Amino acid sequence: MGFYSQIFTHLKASRADSVLWLSLDNQEFSNAISLEMVTSLTTVLREADQDPNIRVVVIRGQGNVFCAGGDVKAMKAQTGMFAGESNELRLRYIHGIQQIPKVMEEFSKPLIAMVNGAAIGAGCDLAMMCDLRVGCENSKFGETFVKLGLVPGDGGAFFLQRVIGYSKAMQMSLTGEMVSGEEVKNWGLVNYFTEAAHLEAETQRIAVKIAENPPIAVQMTKKAVKLAQRSDLSTILELSAAYQGITQRTQDHFTALEAMTNKSTTAYTGK
Repeated sequence: MGFYSQIFTHLKASRADSVLWLSLDNQEFSNAISLEMVTSLTTVLREADQDPNIRVVVIRGQGNVFCAGGDVKAMKAQTGMFAGESNELRLRYIHGIQQIPKVMEEFSKPLIAMVNGAAIGAGCDLAMMCDLRVGCENSKFGETFVKLGLVPGDGGAFFLQRVIGYSKAMQMSLTGEMVSGEEVKNWGLVNYFTEAAHLEAETQRIAVKIAENPPIAVQMTKKAVKLAQRSDLSTILELSAAYQGITQRTQDHFTALEAMTNKSTTAYTGK
């Protein structure tokens, strides 16, 4: 049995060639994030990051919801990740749910969120942690922590504004309002927008399109773009020169030159 064929708590994994599909699976609670889901998701992502056979990862929700964020019933009962006094909660966040943004921010391969329904609170933030988002008329996003008298404890203050800008992120965070339908496209919450019936096929098309590109160049491009968000020009130019020096001597680079010259398609090996 392969690694991705294992049973993971509150997560399903399946591989289609070089694309790994991860389905949040806590449907009884609208795919709310649990401590078990944190462990499952971070474990699988760490494995996939080291797996040369995986080039793109898609995250989606089982059923009709992407992710409802925190389990409100557990909040009320003060159980699971919401148990304990203030300092216990602080430490549980650091060693628990905050491991997701740390792993995803360091993940070297493209991450795509297929937002098949509501992405609420930490679910909204999870989608923002991905590199690309694909949505439909059923997609809706809410940075709703303030509605529960809370703050984004999982990195939402960092990720949301990097996707939609400071002003819109502040608006969503302070009002807790939902953004849905065509608005998710107009606000820049998704990169691609399609009909719900075509959502999976469109996501697959995008994932395969990326996976067919030379993987070393894809990973280094992702790294450069992410670092450019918080670096000065001189630093990025130096990094880009180093990355170009590496990629211009890869086998895939010369294969791509031949394919362009001959106007043909080709497969890349990651070498």
